[in-house]
Amino acid sequence: MYTATFTFEKREFDDEFHAIDNEIARIAKSIPGYLGEEGWTNTPTGLVSTVYYWETLDALEALIKHPLHVVAKQRQAQWLNGYQVVIAEVLCSYGDGRIAHPLAGATLPAKRRPFRSC
Repeated sequence: MYTATFTFEKREFDDEFHAIDNEIARIAKSIPGYLGEEGWTNTPTGLVSTVYYWETLDALEALIKHPLHVVAKQRQAQWLNGYQVVIAEVLCSYGDGRIAHPLAGATLPAKRRPFRSC
């Protein structure tokens, strides 16, 4: 499993941004291997962060290479004051089951589990 964490500082979102953003979200959710997402805002800094969860890198790359996503990246300076993307492999996921999470109950193949506690 993989994550793509998108952290950004908002500039001004217009109707075109919202239309593109909504369509990219729809596309992401339609890609086999999309597992879910979660996001939050850091109020003191104003930064927004969204973590997208993917079963495979191929699934993630399908979104990254989608023509509408490419357009959005090319135009990001129009809507954002800056951004950072971190793509990472999920090594472990666990919890007590009391909060909803895209990876709740997910298990990694035994060969990929580096920690005995997971």
